[in-house]
Amino acid sequence: MDRIERLEAALTIKWAQVDSVHVDAVRRLTGPGLIWDRPGAVMDLFFEVADRDAVAVAWAEHARRVLDALGWQDEAVICRNFQGGANLAISAPMDQLYSATFAAKAAWHHAAAELSKTNPLPFERMIQQIKDVLAQEENPALIALFHEAQSRGVDILCDDDEVSIGHGTASQTWPEAELPAPDAVNWPALYDVPLALITGTNGKTTTTRLCAAIGRAAGKTVGLTTTDVVQVGEDVLDRGDYSGPGGARMVLRDERVQIAFLEVARGGILRRGLATRHAQVAAVTNIARDHLGEYGVMTLADLAQAKFTVARGLKPGGILVLNADDAAVVHAADGIAQTIAWFSLDPAAPQITQARALGQPCAYANEGALTFFDGTAEAWSIPVADIPITLSGAARHNVQSALAAGAICLALGLPQAAVREGLSQFVSSPSDNPGRFNEFRHNGARIFIDFAHNPHSIAAVCDALAEIPSRRRLLMLSQPGDRSDQDIADAARTALRFRPDTIIVAEIADYLRGRALSETPDLIAATAIATGIDPNDIVYANTPSDGVLVALEQMQPGDLALLLVLSDRDRVFDMLASS
Repeated sequence: MDRIERLEAALTIKWAQVDSVHVDAVRRLTGPGLIWDRPGAVMDLFFEVADRDAVAVAWAEHARRVLDALGWQDEAVICRNFQGGANLAISAPMDQLYSATFAAKAAWHHAAAELSKTNPLPFERMIQQIKDVLAQEENPALIALFHEAQSRGVDILCDDDEVSIGHGTASQTWPEAELPAPDAVNWPALYDVPLALITGTNGKTTTTRLCAAIGRAAGKTVGLTTTDVVQVGEDVLDRGDYSGPGGARMVLRDERVQIAFLEVARGGILRRGLATRHAQVAAVTNIARDHLGEYGVMTLADLAQAKFTVARGLKPGGILVLNADDAAVVHAADGIAQTIAWFSLDPAAPQITQARALGQPCAYANEGALTFFDGTAEAWSIPVADIPITLSGAARHNVQSALAAGAICLALGLPQAAVREGLSQFVSSPSDNPGRFNEFRHNGARIFIDFAHNPHSIAAVCDALAEIPSRRRLLMLSQPGDRSDQDIADAARTALRFRPDTIIVAEIADYLRGRALSETPDLIAATAIATGIDPNDIVYANTPSDGVLVALEQMQPGDLALLLVLSDRDRVFDMLASS
């Protein structure tokens, strides 16, 4: 058993059952997150009938008592209420986050005993057990490096195995057990490279990839993380969802990286927090209902708060790039202290008008071009028709992504020529932007593949295809099983804006998420029938790739197909490329 496994298994702390209260597992917070910008530990409580005030008071009292007994007088306690529950958190020293999980459990043990009117275990014995774990976990060398890096204004990234200072070409990494003394570090050689954090419900992957294309056009070795891949230059380090802090550290420790664009998804923010507080730019593309009900994010306002966590990852003087066309983004930006660079499809949007009046940078679409205002004048523009992913403006969601990417890269100091080249050379292909509005041709028909999976993203794709003439229209739909019945029905109804003549409903067995086989396809089909679709126009497929075979067999010259593929994408791409 290695050191981390020993720490994780060091103590077992149980608590009394409190009526109608469910407690999720305690997790470490390693960086700025939804609750605050401190490291520590958090647990999520879910309840409907429990006395919310009593829970908060008991937590505050017993968590404070535990922290003080551990000698953590400078650490803090918080209770964040949400619809149907609360997040209970404590902060802790950076080198004692496993110990912090036990401290949080001990605090809840005593709070639960009070609420349930049962006898807790002896407090002093529990504290001594936690102190024994503290002694195993503490790392004075890490704390010394952490304080020195902070005083010098350079980023330090920590995980269970390694510690690094600086970013990319100006970074150095050491094993966690072999850290140097601060005076042994070559500090002048270590600094932060230009870095942007990009989040949102939809469009964040496309925006991140566009930024990477612009960075490459500027001659930089780009570090990139997305929900699909982690990449440095042309070298794919790994495939999979790397939109959390693990992917960020992988890129920022690569000594080839000269500039980095990191996609930041909701899950990583809520589970662990951000990897860094040293970004020069952060962006929020939009906020729409998706993945609600986890980690205390129950409403759209909660989700907005979670997405705006990226503002906590900005270094002093950093710029927040925001979508002025999204009401939830505009509302969440109220009271933000950081400088905002707005972007909009409307040159007369209030935020754009105000930015121009105040001499602040902004970007907007105007008379068929993307225009970038530098704070003094309309510095330059690029015709929308020169940006392939916009379909000459029909794909409005991609026009927004191009505006966001341009604003981000200009805020990072990249030249106009690189922005122009990156936007004009980036295409909606499986190589440039896999799973996002990829077009194929087959037997005289046009086929579009997209990963859209929530009503907001599905609507954007359907609207982009609305004006494309066609003889017949074919739609393939699938949904993951962890969505509610209502969410699945909403997604299906939105997709019907495509006005399909035929619907293929595909099962995705690797996304059942607790549902039975055929349950999700049956919900989609029932929704379609309820809106007037003839049952004879609905075809079932066992997998997305089987659905694509059905589509290819039916495609005739002049037809248009939209295939919403959430799984089996590599095989689907291979099938379409060879068709």
